[in-house]
Amino acid sequence: QVQLAESGGGLVQAGGSLRLSCAASGRTFNIAAMGWFRQVPGKDREFVAARALSGGSTMYSDSVKGRFTISSDNARNMVYLQMKSLKPEDTAVYYCVARKTGIATYEYWGQGTQVTVSS
Repeated sequence: QVQLAESGGGLVQAGGSLRLSCAASGRTFNIAAMGWFRQVPGKDREFVAARALSGGSTMYSDSVKGRFTISSDNARNMVYLQMKSLKPEDTAVYYCVARKTGIATYEYWGQGTQVTVSS
């Protein structure tokens, strides 16, 4: 199993920045990609960004492209989400996710960290 632990959420004013971190532990030897989803109460979880640990290719949702940057430290099994120019609509619980090699879906999820952007 893989355990994921997020940190770095909080309250920030619109236009501000936050950096989320996620630490992976457990059986991490064949993690292929890690990323972030977010969820607002009453709505479906929304894909935010993902990064392949081998090669470093990245994907972003259109809503965050150009404002958020995903990065990783493979040696430490860490993934980060640098969020800039935050908007009130970015307010959500942010979840770190991971998937193993050969698995198409993100089967591992963290507990989530709250990000609140005030207007």
